[in-house]
Amino acid sequence: MIAELESLILDLKKNIEKLKEVNSKTNSENKELKQEINKLNNKIQLQENDNEELNNKYESLKLAKSIAVSSNDSHDAKIKINRLVREIDKCISLLNK
Repeated sequence: MIAELESLILDLKKNIEKLKEVNSKTNSENKELKQEINKLNNKIQLQENDNEELNNKYESLKLAKSIAVSSNDSHDAKIKINRLVREIDKCISLLNK
């Protein structure tokens, strides 16, 4: 009976040591995974910042392009405006009759 108890105690000690090893490995892997998560979160943050910066540049470029007109475009715009003004003048003169 004592031999059986000693055998059980030895088996229990072995199992405890195995559990300690598994726990140690798991903790180590957990630590590595947390570090990897932090690295990936930092990378995501950098990419989000880059994306925001590129969106701002794109909006600025769209605005600059809409403002910048060639001399030919401005000439065409002036002609269209003059036509519209003449049409408005005609409408006003018709209303005054």
